[in-house]
Amino acid sequence: MNEWNIQSRAHACEACTQPFADRQPYHTVLFEEARELRRSDICVPCATKAGDARTRAGFISQWQGIYEAPPAHPVEAIQKETAETVLRKLIEQNDPRYAPAAYILAVMLERKRILKVKEQLHRDGQRIFVYEQPKTGDIFTIADPNLHLGQLEQVQHDVAQLLEHGLNPPAAEAPAPSVEATPAAVTEPVPAPVEPTAAN
Repeated sequence: MNEWNIQSRAHACEACTQPFADRQPYHTVLFEEARELRRSDICVPCATKAGDARTRAGFISQWQGIYEAPPAHPVEAIQKETAETVLRKLIEQNDPRYAPAAYILAVMLERKRILKVKEQLHRDGQRIFVYEQPKTGDIFTIADPNLHLGQLEQVQHDVAQLLEHGLNPPAAEAPAPSVEATPAAVTEPVPAPVEPTAAN
């Protein structure tokens, strides 16, 4: 499974192809296909006709959301890097060196209620968190790099550098993240994200 992934919310029902209206409820269903997650966004009537998604092959999770129409005019690009914009760039780069920083950024955004944990999966001995950005409907899949206390100082430094300079820091301040996503000598793990209690 690809642990670095963003899937955007659809603007129309996958089943009937009717565009979603602003504030219209819709259903999201996650399936696993060929070791990859695939989301399916469908309107309520189509979800009702389709029946219980849990009986379909590859079912992982489901929840209901409210569609928010995109603004009529594009929002100006954000000049200052935020935790969310940095996380999106890290996921786009799909560089394993940044896995610890991406995980910490996702946990930060979850605690600020910017991201919500929708599901927790276990693949090949690794935890993978499925996050949703409620405002955009985007889904993020982030792997738990199994960080330990001995790695925290370097990861915190890397995250601070990314938030201050983005992925293109000045040449004098461009050390590549040096933390590997492997267990360290210290065995106390970093606290995990909040477990999802129920699908929303």
